[in-house]
Amino acid sequence: MHVLILGAGQLARMMSLAGAPLNIQVSAYDVGSKTVVHPLTQAVVNDSLEAGIAAADVVTAEFEHIPHDVLDICEQSGKFLPTPEAIKAGGDRRLEKALLDNAGVRNAKYHVINNRTDFEQAIEKVGLPMVLKSALGGYDGKGQWRLKELSQVDGIWQEMEACIAATPTQAIVAEEFVPFQREVSLVGARAKDGSVEVYPLAENVHTNGVLSLSTAIDAVDLQQQAKAMFTAVANSLDYVGVLALEFFDVNGELLVNEIAPRVHNSGHWTQQGAETCQFENHLRAVCGLPLGSTKLIRETSMINILGEDTLPEEVIAMAGCYIHWYGKEKRAGRKMGHINVCGDYTGELQRKLCTLADVLDESAYPAVHEFAKSFNQ
Repeated sequence: MHVLILGAGQLARMMSLAGAPLNIQVSAYDVGSKTVVHPLTQAVVNDSLEAGIAAADVVTAEFEHIPHDVLDICEQSGKFLPTPEAIKAGGDRRLEKALLDNAGVRNAKYHVINNRTDFEQAIEKVGLPMVLKSALGGYDGKGQWRLKELSQVDGIWQEMEACIAATPTQAIVAEEFVPFQREVSLVGARAKDGSVEVYPLAENVHTNGVLSLSTAIDAVDLQQQAKAMFTAVANSLDYVGVLALEFFDVNGELLVNEIAPRVHNSGHWTQQGAETCQFENHLRAVCGLPLGSTKLIRETSMINILGEDTLPEEVIAMAGCYIHWYGKEKRAGRKMGHINVCGDYTGELQRKLCTLADVLDESAYPAVHEFAKSFNQ
């Protein structure tokens, strides 16, 4: 079986590694260079998307911001999964909100802004404080504003107006500010036959809008809510593959914040913590194979490595600590890799995170240090 992935980043790389034991060959379409490359070596395999599609049995995606003309070509092949509609919904907050409403899934009150009049209506409808997000292109905290008081309106509107003007199809989505206790996410998979398997929820800590620390948790009531909402969204899309839902936990009630129609950063812990990792399950789903078990096999946290290309030897030597580099050139704030740290029980995992805080730089790994400080209080 040969799978072509749209996108040639770390997610395609990890899918390639996960597919090898199943004899699934993976190639990746680099949207920038418009060539098909090997996900690990980046060597050119085919010089066009059409050639890559012809050589593949299945076409899928590792990210949602894919040019629509590329999606159209893939759809015409009849090989693309999940669906272009699912990918577009993940890349456009307007479509995403409509999808959640149609699926009957709880999400924050919102209003779409195309002009100043819409902005004023949003203030009336949504209220202050509010969060404003670009409909297209925003991720990892980019393209976002917070409006806390009316004195900020003119200044924020100037920035948003420039954002809208820069892209013909751009808009801003205003959302009510949700006073949540924590952020959690659910990664799951839906097979061609409609069967669904979900992983345990992960509790996520973000720094400056970027995921820093993600830990699998045992929360029975929240897990039931999350699975029901995941199933509703996946069924409404007739989805095939791995899908992630990000939630706000508001006093024990979940509200969907975002969806990601792909394998997800908050699911990287599954490589060491689950019986079948998210990357293998995505390939299983799109290739028509039975889904693998999503059972938690040991307590696990994932730590993002941002803007760093080395680690202290103490990290490499630590038992139950697994390092995944992405083969990227170092750049400030860039996702360079991640660390999965495991324990046989919760207390052991917590102590290992505290030990890591002793050797990892606080400015590069603030969430680990915050955890250690709260644990040792």
